[in-house]
Formats: sequence, structure tokens, C-alpha cells
Amino acid sequence: MEDERFVHKFMRFTGHLRTIFGPAHSSPLDHEMTAENKALLKAQEAAAEQWTTLTRPDGSTYLVPKDPDDQSLR
Repeated sequence: MEDERFVHKFMRFTGHLRTIFGPAHSSPLDHEMTAENKALLKAQEAAAEQWTTLTRPDGSTYLVPKDPDDQSLR
């Protein structure tokens, strides 16, 4: 029986590679947003605004439409 599993050997090997070559991907967080990203953000914010969060007495939460007449998901 092996003393060390293959997964552990592989993770140790890739750790050594990261030490030598650095992380696989890094990008700055302070870059300018593209027009496509701005449009996507606006669409996601609009979709999120149509819901409200309700909290049950036991502390759990769930989403309901802000428009009570909306029966699309019921």
C-alpha cells in the first residue's frame, strides 16, 4: 500500500510549480468597466430590484416578487 495518495503528491507538485511560476491568473480589481460589463451590471441590478426578502420567525429567509399580482413563478 502506498504511503501517500496520488492526490497529495499532485497537489504538492502543483504547489511547487506555483512557487516557481506564480499564480495561474491575476488581474487588477481597479480596471475600467467596459460598456458590455456596465450593461450587464445594469441588467442584473434591474432583475434584483423586482424581488424582496422576507424573514420567517425561525430566521430563515426567502424571496418573493415585489408585485403581489405577479404569478409567474407560483
